[in-house]
Amino acid sequence: MEHNLSSSRTDRKLIERNRRNQMKELYSQLNSLVPHQSSREPVLSVPDQLDEAASYIKRLQTNLEKLKEKKDSLMGMEKADYTSKNSGSGTTACLRSPQIKVIEMGSTLEVVLMNGLDSRFMFNEIIRVLHEEGAEIINASLSVVEDTVFHTIHSKVGDSSHSINGAARISHRLKKFVQDDNEF
Repeated sequence: MEHNLSSSRTDRKLIERNRRNQMKELYSQLNSLVPHQSSREPVLSVPDQLDEAASYIKRLQTNLEKLKEKKDSLMGMEKADYTSKNSGSGTTACLRSPQIKVIEMGSTLEVVLMNGLDSRFMFNEIIRVLHEEGAEIINASLSVVEDTVFHTIHSKVGDSSHSINGAARISHRLKKFVQDDNEF
């Protein structure tokens, strides 16, 4: 019986030693993932390492939230929120509805997009539509006058006899795209 008790005690000690070694390794891995100010810092105690890791994770979460908010605002998700915040403070936000003018000259199109400073991705979408329709972009320019952004795009539809119909189709599609965007 004495041998059984000693064996059981030894097993528990071995299990506890393995658990402590595993925890020590996990603490070390966690500590290696947390950036440190300098390599000359004294070695921190385990509770201090855990506090530092928890603080670092909280900072990462805060930064992530800020970046998500910035992304949303850049994507125009807060358009309505932006006007309601700024309308009472005396600051006026430019939420001009986009307008498009398409001039067809045979197989050449001149697209003039006028929008406010808030419509950041409209230009990209116009370019995407032109590429989808097989138009070749000859040049594109951007001008800002006060609170209005002017995008001018010159493109060539094609050399085939269908290019005039293609220009009309592209013109219709671009106007519909801007009109649909204004409805939101």
